[in-house]
Amino acid sequence: MNEHTVKSFDDDISQLRGLIAQMGGLAEVAIQGAMTALVRHDSAAAQRVVEDDRKIDALEAQVDQLAVQIIALRAPMADDLREVVAALKISGVVERIGDYAKNIAKRSAAVEGRSRIEPLTLLPAMSEIAAAMVHDVLDAYAARDAEKASAVIARDQKVDNFYDSIFRNLVSHMMENPTTISSAAQLLFVAKNLERIGDHATNIAEMVHYAATGTHPAERERGTGGPA
Repeated sequence: MNEHTVKSFDDDISQLRGLIAQMGGLAEVAIQGAMTALVRHDSAAAQRVVEDDRKIDALEAQVDQLAVQIIALRAPMADDLREVVAALKISGVVERIGDYAKNIAKRSAAVEGRSRIEPLTLLPAMSEIAAAMVHDVLDAYAARDAEKASAVIARDQKVDNFYDSIFRNLVSHMMENPTTISSAAQLLFVAKNLERIGDHATNIAEMVHYAATGTHPAERERGTGGPA
C-alpha cells in the first residue's frame, strides 16, 4: 500500500475504535442508570436507559457499515483484517450489553418491598464489577493490550461468584417470605443479566487478545461460570 492508502486505512481504524469507544461509554452509563433505577425505584432513570439504548443500536449500525466498507475497499489482510473483524464482533457484543442494561431497567418497576429483600444490597456491588470489566476491556481494545484483556477474563469469576451467592440468597428469601416471590424472581433475572454482562466483557477480552496476538487466551485464564 502506498503512503496515502496506509494513512486512509489508519484513519478508518481510528474511526472504528472511536465508534466502539462511544458504544462502550453509553453501555457503562446504561448499567449504572439501570442500577439506579432498580435501587431507588426511579422510573425516570429507567426510561432514560431504555431510550438511550437506541443510541447504542445506531452506533452499532455505523460500525457495521464502516467495517464492511473497509473490507470492500481496502482488502485488509493478516493483522489488519483481524482488527476489522474484531471491531465487527465487539460492536455486536457491546450492543448486547446495552440490551441487558435495558432489561434491568425495565424490570426495576416490578420490584416491590425493596427494604424487605436483603439480597438486593448485593446487586450494586456485582454491577460495579461487571461495569468495570466493560470499561477495562474497551480500554484494552483501544490499546490492543492483550495482557489487560487477560486480566479482565480472570475477573469474570468474581461476577460468577456474586451470581452464585445472590442466587442462593434469593431462593432462601423466597422460601422464607413467600409474599416476595414475584419481586425476588425479578431480582434473579437482574442478577442473571449482570452475570451475562460479565460473560460478554470476557468475550470481548478474548477477541481483543486474538486481534492483538493472533492467538486465543489460555483456557486456564477463564472462570468456571455460574449456574445457567
